[in-house]
Amino acid sequence: MQTFSKLLSITALTASLMLGFGTSADAAQKTEFKVAWSIYVGWMPWGYASDHGIVKKWADKYGIKIDVTQFNDYVESMNQYTAGAFDAVTLTNMDGLSIPAAGGVDTTAVIVGDFSNGNDAVILKDKASLADIKGQNVNLVEYSVSHYLLARALDSIKLSERDVKVVNTSDADMVAAYKTPDVSAVVTWNPLVSTILEEPSAKKVFDSSQVPGEIIDLMVANTKVLKDNPNFGKALAGIWYETAALMKADTADGKAARETMGSASGTDLKGFEAQIAATKLFDKPADAVAFTASPSLPKTMDLVRNFLFQKGLLGSGAPSADVIGIEMPDGKVLGDNGNVKLRFTETYMKAAADGAL
Repeated sequence: MQTFSKLLSITALTASLMLGFGTSADAAQKTEFKVAWSIYVGWMPWGYASDHGIVKKWADKYGIKIDVTQFNDYVESMNQYTAGAFDAVTLTNMDGLSIPAAGGVDTTAVIVGDFSNGNDAVILKDKASLADIKGQNVNLVEYSVSHYLLARALDSIKLSERDVKVVNTSDADMVAAYKTPDVSAVVTWNPLVSTILEEPSAKKVFDSSQVPGEIIDLMVANTKVLKDNPNFGKALAGIWYETAALMKADTADGKAARETMGSASGTDLKGFEAQIAATKLFDKPADAVAFTASPSLPKTMDLVRNFLFQKGLLGSGAPSADVIGIEMPDGKVLGDNGNVKLRFTETYMKAAADGAL
């Protein structure tokens, strides 16, 4: 089964910092754009839209060309974007801060597409309470959103990472690892969560629905490219909302689209619809605007930046979590006003909501 690796590794971070000051399209107006995406339930619309003419339809509307490329390696897609080879990429809010932003690339979230609402989970073997995790080895992809979810889970019961031992485990090995006698606790994401929970011994004791809105999936673009080429942002919004609406539609066409996306992601219709059910998908632009403008987003990004700082993932020698500025839609900045590298904007989602695309 093909899995999606929401991975942030030290190696990847180092690579991004080495590549970091590459900027995509050296500014100015352009007519051709490159978008990178990788396999995950909330990002499948990008591949579907590319294969079914929706990307071309919206690009043609604005007199531009958009080339959409699928990466099987999520980290590589972010590194390529950070190096300037792509104008836009799908990533999580956490990885957007720790890879392109920490690598010096000013990046803007064009589309807030969804947040994990149960797709990421803490699973114990033969134990039904989260408190039973104390003293256990916990297998997860280190420095990934799974690591973040563990930190939030432990915090919810007044424990810390000192109370467990993290065992770095590849997502590709997670299901097999769980089946071994020595592994008693794992943190991972779908479709691996669903597969592990098929085991009678597996008990889900915490999931991302208990920290709603914190693991956010985005389509981001190089800020300068976007500023010089606003039609690129409008086209991305048009593509997303047309395809996301189809993905959620209770129609024959909607079912066919979900079947196609599910197959492309390595599962079947039932499995894909289960993943959708554990995802808060913003298929309506007004909902995405409301979420992005809400007071919860700055609080979430404050949690995320502090987690990354504690793990040493905001750049070598970063003196504090304030080292990188994160701009909110209202213009307020978390961190350094003079070093804003990650921005959230309502602009393109609001244009979609207002029928102005």
